Amino acid sequence: GNFPTDLYMAEGLIATLGRGHQLRLVAPEEIEAALSEEVAVLYVTEVDYRTGRRHDMTKLTAKAHALGIVTVWDLAHSAGALPVDLAGCGADFAAGCTYKYLNGGPGAPAFLYVAPRHADDARAALSGWMGHAKPFAFELGYAAAGGVERMRVGTPPVLAMAALEASLDIWDRVDMAEVRARSLALGDLLIAEVERRCPSLRLVTPRAHDQRGSQVSFAFDGGYAAMQALIARGLIGDFRAPDIMRFGITPLYIGESDIVRAAEIIEEVIIGEVWRQPEYQVVNAVT
Repeated sequence: GNFPTDLYMAEGLIATLGRGHQLRLVAPEEIEAALSEEVAVLYVTEVDYRTGRRHDMTKLTAKAHALGIVTVWDLAHSAGALPVDLAGCGADFAAGCTYKYLNGGPGAPAFLYVAPRHADDARAALSGWMGHAKPFAFELGYAAAGGVERMRVGTPPVLAMAALEASLDIWDRVDMAEVRARSLALGDLLIAEVERRCPSLRLVTPRAHDQRGSQVSFAFDGGYAAMQALIARGLIGDFRAPDIMRFGITPLYIGESDIVRAAEIIEEVIIGEVWRQPEYQVVNAVT
């Protein structure tokens, strides 16, 4: 369930190191069984970007550490969607984005987590100006800053940071447990409404609350065209190959009436076969 970009980064790192490391991919349900003492790093996206399937971070991290494996978690579909306790489960490293559920907007900064036990020893791949111990001393030699600050590289995107700060001000007043409960309730409602109205759509997101994030995904052979028809009617989801129609749920500003209206539009497009119209068959660069 890793996002492809994670795999691209791993491939690039392996090529740069040139030490014969291998990138091994296994099915999501086989990850725990695939861990062994010959594995160096467990690199996993907590919530699958296509199906919304959620891994058990605590369980996998514990198993990895018992075998001497370092853990790196991708939180792109976790942060702002569900409670995340990196320190509690003992994760080593994590990274994520703020433009999704944290509502930082397009181009919002990414974030990095380094467990305190690693903060003074981990070395950034790039020795950047802002990661220097004294960035404004302009010393010719590089001296890494203490702690996680050494992971900074260049000048932060100030305008994007300002927009993100405004969003995080809202999150400071939110109980994440309440957001999660609301997300699951709205997800249950969407699943029930769509399955009642459109039996040809196949749910691929786990029904169990502890096994899913804050998205609901359905498989449909005409998924790409159907999604274009939905977007044209104001219902913004997205398509992931080969046949996944994905709908994100953000409880801070989506309620039951929005979910029901979304299901009505889906029914109109699927049952009315609106998706078969020629204008929705054209494949665009962005899906």
